[in-house]
Amino acid sequence: MRHLLFFCAMTLSTSAFAALSHDIKTFSPSDLPWVETPEGVAFADLNGDRFSGPYQAMVKLPAGLVSPPHIKTANMFGVMISGEMRHWRQDQKPADVMPIGPGGFYQIPAEIPHQSACISDIPCVAYLYQDGAFDFNVVAQ
Repeated sequence: MRHLLFFCAMTLSTSAFAALSHDIKTFSPSDLPWVETPEGVAFADLNGDRFSGPYQAMVKLPAGLVSPPHIKTANMFGVMISGEMRHWRQDQKPADVMPIGPGGFYQIPAEIPHQSACISDIPCVAYLYQDGAFDFNVVAQ
């Protein structure tokens, strides 16, 4: 819970985003603006442009998806909405890492080679905040 409170405070206090409009922005789950990648991962942008700087988005991974080892050049913070995931460094075994489900929090520091997997029978959905532009740089195993 301490991590979640820190995450929320950090997200709300960041000056990385332009001032919000005076309108309230809401989406029902069925109205999220999902855009699917060729790999089957879908993103719904909520705030910011994920390809040019800090952003907030929802991400949906297909059940059973395991990413290749990769790094990101910005820190990533997430809160699980549905499904169950594992995130592990290259020097760890997936089975040795605690799975996280709905309400679980994760943070992945920039430049850490890691893998992520949706280990549930249903798609994994998470809220993401990244403090820089999104990237996905595959690394050798």
